[in-house]
Amino acid sequence: MISVDAFPYPYRFDPRTTALVVIDMQRDFIEEGGFGSALGNDVGPLAAIVPTVAALLAGARDAGMAVAHTRESHLPDLSDCPPAKRRRGNPALAIGDAGPMGRILVRGEPGNQILPQLAPLPGEIVIDKPGKGAFYATDLHAQLQARGVTHLLLAGVTTEVCVQTSMREANDRGYECLIVEDACASYFPAFHQATLAMLTAQGGIVGWQAPLSALQRALAAPTGETT
Repeated sequence: MISVDAFPYPYRFDPRTTALVVIDMQRDFIEEGGFGSALGNDVGPLAAIVPTVAALLAGARDAGMAVAHTRESHLPDLSDCPPAKRRRGNPALAIGDAGPMGRILVRGEPGNQILPQLAPLPGEIVIDKPGKGAFYATDLHAQLQARGVTHLLLAGVTTEVCVQTSMREANDRGYECLIVEDACASYFPAFHQATLAMLTAQGGIVGWQAPLSALQRALAAPTGETT
């Protein structure tokens, strides 16, 4: 077992039964012209975590962990997108509208793709999800169970929406979850911090948090040592 110096107390996991879930690191949310900027947001805070997520991905792969990537996306006919969701936020460009990178949040469009520097490798799980959570209306749970996964590391965007929702869904399904705090981001820094506090309150009611550096130290330590 590997022990990470996490909050509120050490997080212990076996890489063989752990998966990294990278949530929605797609162009629509992180690049100018996508859905995030159409909502009036500064995408800079999200773009800033890309190198950290890339380092996290490399470490998970080197450790032999399963890796899953998610994309928030909808069918071209929007039959899986409730009208209320499409109206949410009164954006200049709504889900399904044509934007600078193709139709917003529609499967197969350029803007809906994961950033090239974080692209999935062959054999890694890729989940197209119509909702905020990674488990809603997807087969992620079945794929993780088939691989014997019991523990999850979570990263991606945004902290308070899709990452938090996915971590809470995972907790309800019995997974032991650690959010890698500097591999997540929000358009609103205060929301990022508040979400971390909510997830780890009351002795880790939903799970643990730790920075990438703590995870890297733990993975580099001799087996059985704690960091």
